[in-house]
Amino acid sequence: MSTVAPEIDASTKRLLPWLVAVALFMENLDATIINTAVPAMSENLQVAPLSLKAVLTSYTLSLAVFIPISGWLADRFGTKRLFATAISLFAVGSLLCGLAVNIHMLVGARILQGMGGAIMMPVGRLALVRAFPRSEMLRTMNYVIIPALIGPLIGPFVGGLIVHWLPWRVIFFINLPISLVGFLLARRFMPDFRDDGVSPLDRRGFLLFGAGIALLSYVLEVFGEHSLALGPIALLLAVSLILLGLYGWHARRVSAPLLDLKLFGVRTFRISVIGGFVTRLGMGGMPFLLPLLYQIGLGYPAWQAGLLTMPVALAAITMKLSSKPLLARFGHKRILTVNTILIGITISLFTFISPGAPLWAILALSFTQGFFSSLQFTSMNSLVYADIVDRDASKASSLASTSQQMSLSFGVAVASLLAAWFIGPLSQTDPARAVPALHHAFLVLGAITIVSSATFWSLREADGNNVSLHRAKPASTGAPVVA
Repeated sequence: MSTVAPEIDASTKRLLPWLVAVALFMENLDATIINTAVPAMSENLQVAPLSLKAVLTSYTLSLAVFIPISGWLADRFGTKRLFATAISLFAVGSLLCGLAVNIHMLVGARILQGMGGAIMMPVGRLALVRAFPRSEMLRTMNYVIIPALIGPLIGPFVGGLIVHWLPWRVIFFINLPISLVGFLLARRFMPDFRDDGVSPLDRRGFLLFGAGIALLSYVLEVFGEHSLALGPIALLLAVSLILLGLYGWHARRVSAPLLDLKLFGVRTFRISVIGGFVTRLGMGGMPFLLPLLYQIGLGYPAWQAGLLTMPVALAAITMKLSSKPLLARFGHKRILTVNTILIGITISLFTFISPGAPLWAILALSFTQGFFSSLQFTSMNSLVYADIVDRDASKASSLASTSQQMSLSFGVAVASLLAAWFIGPLSQTDPARAVPALHHAFLVLGAITIVSSATFWSLREADGNNVSLHRAKPASTGAPVVA
């Protein structure tokens, strides 16, 4: 195996994190801005608003299918060419979305957007892991995340302004100048990491896993909508699990599987990925439940409900400035075990938000949730690569990104199930009945998150020190730490 590792000059080291941040900002802005345009889009395209769910679902399905292949593509074609291609795909998809004359063209364009988005972030993260020593990863990731958080911070507000004053198509066209900046930066500052000895693509694994994960994503989407009966959903779920099970069987019998499950032998990788998946089951449901609480329970209009979520992003930005000192002082094990419990308690405290609750209490609780959640994501994401050697970085990036994408979908599905269970046949538009049901859902999600703290108990005190302490030796060479 021959891995190409180009020399990284000072200007590349300085600007590479900002390049990845531009891509992440564009993705996050696009993901949060489109929801506000659904009514205007449905009216212009002359379709029912619920029909536009396919526009959102197609992007999610595209992510689920193409994220797993991103690592192999990076090794085969190089991070420089692939990252620039991913930005181009996202830009072309955005242009076609803005020019769509019917819903079918819009869905196809969103799939193309999803292909670009599925490649951009795993490859960008891979380039950072290979370009910087582990001891600089936290600082580097913070440079990436802080600008990127501006996307969800301003997305709903910008989307509302565009839909109110301009044609809805503008929400896609604003991606074009951002894509141009990202493309030019990629051509100049993205290092070209690649593997000249990469194995051929695991086509059978790609078909098995891609079909299984796409079907599972679809099941989670329609389950959240309650648009299918339980029987068909159960059948689709069974088929998706069979396909994923066949992939697991296949992956053990080939030398170079699409997703290398042997990486779970690296203890810190295994704990961070599995622990992160379980933890996100509780945390991932909050973006689904909070708009219901704010709009149905408290009676805020949609744009005001969106503003109530802004403290989450502001807190995340604030936390990024203090994450490295906290991890250096207390270590990944203590931070993850204690912070997970604090997140669960914070989620449970939303049961006290009822009609008449003071605005300052809502904002303070949202800020607290954002702070603890951001610290959790930073800790989990940095631990993923702590003991992964550089030659396995692309495989780890694909596997971790796939797990994160699916955990968020599972989180929404769990929240949807809880909300439907507790509301039952009651009127979903009656605050007096809906609010107690949502409060029960918050309590269950909080309990799930608190219990998920146990997944981090098996960490050791020194785990992650090489990404949180400057004096620690980078884990970029040698064999992985196997349990």
